[in-house]
Amino acid sequence: MAVTVLEELQRRHPERFPASVLRTLQRRMRAWRAGHGEEREIFFAQEHPPGRLGLSDFTVADELGVSIAGVAFAHRLYQFSFAHSGWRHARIVQGGESFQALSSGLQEALWMAGGAPEEHRTDSLSAAFNNLAEHEREVQTRRYRELCEHYGMRASRNNRGESHENGSIEARQGSLKRALEQGLLLRATRDFEDLSAYEQFLAETVRRLNARCARAWEVERARLRPLPARRTVDFEELDARVSKFGTFSAKCALYSVPSRLAGHLLKVRLYSAHLEAWLGGVKVFECERLYASSHNRHPKRIDWRHMLPSLKRKPGAFARWVLREAMFPRSEYAQAWERIRERLDERAACRLMVDLLDLADQANVVVELAAVLAQLHEQGELPDIGRLRERFAPRAPEMPSVTVVVPEAAVYDELLEAA
Repeated sequence: MAVTVLEELQRRHPERFPASVLRTLQRRMRAWRAGHGEEREIFFAQEHPPGRLGLSDFTVADELGVSIAGVAFAHRLYQFSFAHSGWRHARIVQGGESFQALSSGLQEALWMAGGAPEEHRTDSLSAAFNNLAEHEREVQTRRYRELCEHYGMRASRNNRGESHENGSIEARQGSLKRALEQGLLLRATRDFEDLSAYEQFLAETVRRLNARCARAWEVERARLRPLPARRTVDFEELDARVSKFGTFSAKCALYSVPSRLAGHLLKVRLYSAHLEAWLGGVKVFECERLYASSHNRHPKRIDWRHMLPSLKRKPGAFARWVLREAMFPRSEYAQAWERIRERLDERAACRLMVDLLDLADQANVVVELAAVLAQLHEQGELPDIGRLRERFAPRAPEMPSVTVVVPEAAVYDELLEAA
């Protein structure tokens, strides 16, 4: 570098080379390299015929600053695009790159497009394969090849570290993020009520981007290969036995299930966004999938409704239950428990908390009761379960008194004569 050369010259000849000659030295070295330097890499612009190439890529979207219900939402975006027209499809990915995320996103895009290209290209997928053992890596590679064969596509990927070989999709990742950023600025808030609201926002942004390439898309869509009769498998299956605690583990995450499943061996299907549990060919459970992270290496999804029947029989177990903090339906219930535990003895505190959860379940007033508990917390008061039951208990419907008058048959004779 010119800076290094100048520093060496100044060390050898302190009086002859002031700092002001740096720009002159940089220009002369650049000119010398143009005539005598090493050969540089040349990039070759490619022409993409309609229907030939589709591309997939993941990108981290944390810089968008999106939050869900006030909580920062760390996520990636998967994007599929056709090289000729620029038509694209994007979806939200939680938990990092994986084969399930790629398979789900790719198949979703192909069925929305109504056809498949001749070739499907990705990057090296190193993020999805790095943490796998050699055998698992071979299995995932085979599954990816079978996925492409199912849709009649030729699988290809660019060389590791050479992102410009996948330049068409890399450029569209940038345009997608810019469009999302502009949409977020127009919203004047980056917070969404729930994940579905953010998904709807993403879909609307992609729809507007696709409208810009409508003419080229009509040409390309006519050249796509027909889709097979059905989608292929886009999940990972594993066995999980439900413990006596009413939970099972899958990929470092803990899930609760209805107590009737305790002791059974379930077939768990892990999709990119959710999981399903099957018993004897019957789906018995489904929920959102959790992913481990550096901040939470063993996430838990404990549904309080699964545990409530047993807690009603043994309310005293609530005080030192190891999964207690993960089962509260909302933060207001956790705050209420802290105050109740401070003000009442353990037995009475457990009974009151279980009664509150039971009321929320029986009357289906989880949100409404949470608002009341928050108000009582601000006032420093304990909840009165009797008053709350009177307030939220379902009222018996009052059936109106209806008198049915049966008309005489002669009335129909008069109608027939009038007709």
